[in-house]
Amino acid sequence: MHPLISTIELISQLGQPDLVIVDCRHDLANPDAGRQAYGISHLPGAVFAHLDHDLSGTKTGSNGRHPLPDPAALAGWLASQGIGNTSRVVAYDASGGFFAARLWWLLQWLGHDAVQVLDGGWGAWTAAGLPVNNKVPQPQAAQFAWQVQDDVLVSMADVRRNLTEPQFQLVDARSPDRYLGRGETIDPVGGHIPGAKNRFFQHNLAADGCFKSAEQLRAEWADVLGDTTADEVVHQCGSGVTACHNLLALAVAGQQGGRLYAGSWSEWCSHADNPVAR
Repeated sequence: MHPLISTIELISQLGQPDLVIVDCRHDLANPDAGRQAYGISHLPGAVFAHLDHDLSGTKTGSNGRHPLPDPAALAGWLASQGIGNTSRVVAYDASGGFFAARLWWLLQWLGHDAVQVLDGGWGAWTAAGLPVNNKVPQPQAAQFAWQVQDDVLVSMADVRRNLTEPQFQLVDARSPDRYLGRGETIDPVGGHIPGAKNRFFQHNLAADGCFKSAEQLRAEWADVLGDTTADEVVHQCGSGVTACHNLLALAVAGQQGGRLYAGSWSEWCSHADNPVAR
């Protein structure tokens, strides 16, 4: 299954019984904005996923701003939204796939590969004049058997070890200024993990807010990675969300196998003994 679905493809599939559409709209500066926007209008039949409440776990102050949810709790929530093992899931947002990519990755983490991101998201859908409504569906609970895929993650301990015993290449998805430690306004410490390269996730998108072509993405990522292959890369960002966008872009380019450091910079910089590069 291709990781993206176009508006044309999705409109032709609306109403199919195995399809579950998930609205992942969110605003980091206003966490209620996504739910409010969903209440006004959304794609027909879509359920809503909140980044902080549904797609993240409990924060401890040292495990990052968007720690991974407990897998059993996530599976239970997915089942309550009508997502079962035979479901095809389409996630969308209004941010170029920034938040939808999180759900795309989480489902695969639990072993469910039948998931796509709507290319262009809410903007592309509404620009095409496609139908929306404000009806909140009442999904029938589904059966969701899950199995965590441990090989798609690395821990902070793995990243620490990699500093002296290199096993993978870190790629930081944050903006160049944040990567360089300039004007940090989200986390208490500016800079990046030593040895990390930078690929701003927004660079995966064309001017229309859709993903660039597979060919262009392959060429641009080759400039970042050089001889390093996609399966030798560990992706991180500020809190483990936009790193999923880079993983999605590589999947669009036909390059699989990268892993995620879910705690990312917000976990790393909360431990004073972790080194910082600027």
